[in-house]
Amino acid sequence: MSTTHDSLKGKNVIVTGASTGIGRATAIRFAAEGANVAINYSRSAKEAEDTQRMCQAARTKGGKEIVIQADVADEAQVKAMFAATLTEFGGLDVLINNSGIQKEAPSHELEMADFDRVIGVNLRGAFLCAREALRHFVANNRPGVILNNSSVHEIIPKPGYVSYSISKGGLENMTRTLALEYAGRRIRVNSVSPGAIVTPINNSWINDPAARAGVESHIPMGRAGSAEEMAAVFAFLASDEASYITGQTLFACGGLTLFPEFRENWAS
Repeated sequence: MSTTHDSLKGKNVIVTGASTGIGRATAIRFAAEGANVAINYSRSAKEAEDTQRMCQAARTKGGKEIVIQADVADEAQVKAMFAATLTEFGGLDVLINNSGIQKEAPSHELEMADFDRVIGVNLRGAFLCAREALRHFVANNRPGVILNNSSVHEIIPKPGYVSYSISKGGLENMTRTLALEYAGRRIRVNSVSPGAIVTPINNSWINDPAARAGVESHIPMGRAGSAEEMAAVFAFLASDEASYITGQTLFACGGLTLFPEFRENWAS
């Protein structure tokens, strides 16, 4: 169901990491809203093509989609992705920085190659894509929207995932900095910070009833979120209904950032 009053219809959108999970759901949502969607993927062409078919099936308001392979941590590949999108669509209106990875390891055992890879995709990649979007918006004196997929772990520590936590904390500051720097140019920059979401990155607990119950016991709303719920937040922030919002992080987390262990007053 559309809630954006057609303000996304005909918009040109790039969604990075759109072959699965929140990226896939977001690409489908924007396609359903009538946007032209560039579906970025890094590894699996088949999964990206599956996303493309789902986008096509969701369309009722026109528009089209293209599939583009690019590792967002690679500057040359990011530039090529933007060039291909601009050639195909003729412009860009919205960038969704969704690509993200994580690597579990005790911090004292973390290999720097793994640290660099997580930072490279989650933070460097988001900046590279944002920079190319900004260059297009500024050069053409046009408004634009940049939305970053962050995490509750931009403010909640995640032991064993220090590179992921660092990348998301940096993404929060990048969001605020770019929003302030470009607000006068009609360019809005915001973040969405999901909590525990049913996506392939969380398969370790999603498909284990006991593990899932353990995860959901920490969520005030009592359940994990869906990728479609996250896509709806991205659609709202990209739409004209969010025209006065910039530099903000919208936590879509079922209450995880409310310090759920304080539901009972054990400290007072």
